[in-house]
Amino acid sequence: MKLYHHPLSGHAHRVHLFLSLLGVPCELVEVDMAAGAHKAPEFLKLNPFGQVPVLDDDGTVITDSSAILVYLARKYGRTDWLPEGALASARIQKWLSVAAGEIAYGPCAARLVTVFGADFRADEVIVRAHRILALIEAELSGRRFLLGDNPVIADIALYSYIANAPEGNVDIAAYPSVRGWLARIEALPGFVGFRKTKIGLAA
Repeated sequence: MKLYHHPLSGHAHRVHLFLSLLGVPCELVEVDMAAGAHKAPEFLKLNPFGQVPVLDDDGTVITDSSAILVYLARKYGRTDWLPEGALASARIQKWLSVAAGEIAYGPCAARLVTVFGADFRADEVIVRAHRILALIEAELSGRRFLLGDNPVIADIALYSYIANAPEGNVDIAAYPSVRGWLARIEALPGFVGFRKTKIGLAA
């Protein structure tokens, strides 16, 4: 199993983290995005969108971080991480959509400004980041993880960009439930951290 990734991509980190939590060995293949390797013809054969991560499971190629999390949970029969019940599945899908929406256009976008020089209005994306963090704070009040006492793939999908939000000048000090949740994920056996950069509030 190969994971095409970039060490500063939170989308790629989600998958690397989940593989490690599952104890599934994989070969990490770093994609040199600064050199445009993600737009090279050979990479575009794997993912026409030109994005990481890409999982190559012995010739079965899966793209999109949320899709890969679902694939891995189902492949290994991990109903603890992805329950089969209708309500739990719907709740997890909601948070996967949040990861692709509010997280991507909030804390992720704020970090893209500082780390990669992305052309977003920093003030707007920071406001968006605090809006979703406040909602997650309320969701986690009195709860260990998003759905209850045990983590699911939704927790993994949200973790990386929230953990590194200070790099994008998004202060998480005002969210004690979120910070406790981050610590619980980081205490899971097999946890691997998301590479940090000394930038923004993390400088």
